[in-house]
Amino acid sequence: MADAALLIEPGGRIAAIGPTAAVPDPPGAVVRDLGDAILLPGLVNAHTHLELTGFEASASGSEFPAWILGIRRLKQARTRDQYLEAARAGLRECWAGGVTTIADTGDSGTVLQALAELGGSGIAYQEVFGPHPGVADESFGALRARVDELGAMVRGRARLGVSPHAPYTVSGPLFARVAEWASREGLPLAVHVAESPAETEFVTRGSGPFAEAWRRREIPLLESPSQQAAVHVPAFAGPRSPLSWLHSLGVLGPSTLCIHAVQLAQEDVAALASTGSAVAHCPLSNARHGHGAAPLGALRRAGVRVGLGTDSVASVGRLDLFAEMRAARDLAGLSDEEAIALATIEGARSLGLEREIGTLTPGKWGDVIAVRPPDAPSDVLACSPQDVCLTVLGGHIVHQSPLHSP
Repeated sequence: MADAALLIEPGGRIAAIGPTAAVPDPPGAVVRDLGDAILLPGLVNAHTHLELTGFEASASGSEFPAWILGIRRLKQARTRDQYLEAARAGLRECWAGGVTTIADTGDSGTVLQALAELGGSGIAYQEVFGPHPGVADESFGALRARVDELGAMVRGRARLGVSPHAPYTVSGPLFARVAEWASREGLPLAVHVAESPAETEFVTRGSGPFAEAWRRREIPLLESPSQQAAVHVPAFAGPRSPLSWLHSLGVLGPSTLCIHAVQLAQEDVAALASTGSAVAHCPLSNARHGHGAAPLGALRRAGVRVGLGTDSVASVGRLDLFAEMRAARDLAGLSDEEAIALATIEGARSLGLEREIGTLTPGKWGDVIAVRPPDAPSDVLACSPQDVCLTVLGGHIVHQSPLHSP
């Protein structure tokens, strides 16, 4: 609507929206005239790794398994203070790019701390690793202790979840234990799954670079009887996909966010829909690593909740959710409005937050951004982070571009 105004109450919620003449102007209210800017709901980034901020130079070269090993080496060289500074910088970069809510995965715990300290909005999924079934109890115990420790930082709009990392880094017994516990405790769960052909080769055939790495470390492969017996799930008959493997372990469900979900068969899409699982779609990261294109159209037709994510700067170099919108639009033949919805209300739905954020609706949080498209005045998808002139989170200004100050 033209000549629009929005009123945010002192508690940070939207009180009114509509034509300027129809929106109240209470005494003492701070008025900001943004001129010809476009107001949008704050964007939702459904997948980040903000603790990796500063690793932009890693977004090039090497096959995916080797790239992962390189990231692990870089992470091992960082101190906790460096992780925390990276998380703070990453969160501010999100705000500068119009993102007001994030879904982040990491193992340092610093993103949750940054959210709590800076008054941010989002879910920080604490990662757990443990490919050997013999250490499942140890890994699970360490995760529970870590979640108890991090619980002290859960306040405001900062939430805590858990993330058994991926099929090539987590054993079947550990996946099953974490999934059952998270469901019982009401913790949201995120998992990287069906991301790469190498992962599919590992799960379905027990071959490829991930399988070779497990063999070198004398870790039994997924089809090992010791893994099956440890979690009391039926033995698989023939090849199965990474997604169906997780389904058999009880990982899928309404509180589960499946990250990437590129290598999906028709039955995998059906499983996501029937379990109410959501997907974090990262088109630019998928393309950068050569994983292929996720079946976004099929997921949407099946009614699967899908949000957009950037992944890390180590994958894409720059967190730009506008570029992700354009990529998603082109991939699935979406309208501009549908692409924008993936980064707003649909992103909110993917995280179970649609009642709180995602639209400029009275009663929802006052998460609002103002953009000025560089060319056509109404072409939001032509924007990039530098076209964001104002970001408001719960009624508080968290970013204002000096180039676009009113």
